[in-house]
Amino acid sequence: MTTLPSILLASGSPRRRELLGLTGLPFTPVAVNIDETPLPGEAARAYTVRLSQAKARAALALAAGHDVVLAADTTVADGEAILGKPADAAEAWAMLRRLRGRTHQVYTALTLIHAATGQQVTEVAVTEVPMRPYTDAEIAAYIDTGDPFDKAGGYAIQHQGFRPAVLSSGCFANVVGLPLCHLLRALRRLALDVPADVPAVCQSFFAYDCDVTEGILAGAT
Repeated sequence: MTTLPSILLASGSPRRRELLGLTGLPFTPVAVNIDETPLPGEAARAYTVRLSQAKARAALALAAGHDVVLAADTTVADGEAILGKPADAAEAWAMLRRLRGRTHQVYTALTLIHAATGQQVTEVAVTEVPMRPYTDAEIAAYIDTGDPFDKAGGYAIQHQGFRPAVLSSGCFANVVGLPLCHLLRALRRLALDVPADVPAVCQSFFAYDCDVTEGILAGAT
């Protein structure tokens, strides 16, 4: 019987816990605190990679009893601009109006560190996210739920009442916060066993027909 690797998940995000739970892999979540301030002129991809690696290193000291540390960081970018979590309703309004009816990018970098060997691997997923032309009234109703304030870019793609995006291509789980096919690929790079049915479970969970699964698992960038 194959023993699945145990994971220390360096994240307090309930969305990442939910997504990792879909894999069937045993894991323990732990929150880590790092400075998430972008460096001057830092591009979104580089920023996301830097934070995921910093989170993984911060959690490594707590990895006793686990095979691997997993950390992830998700960034919403509009071109060169990094859109963080809105500090208040006015900032949420500004972000959601900025993104409305346009396409932006969501990056997630995930970093694994093998607890026994110290080997580190980082994977980066990027999804182009087209937003629908939602109304000001819809923005106001969504902000009233309080949901935007812990979300990069001020929105959750999976929110049942708002559903701001019209995604039909690319990795849906990436936009939520943990690209599972990239996670499987990273685990395989560390020679760790993984469940084979994770892509199917992910697509069923989101009711989404993913067009990039095969390419990612085959090694596409």
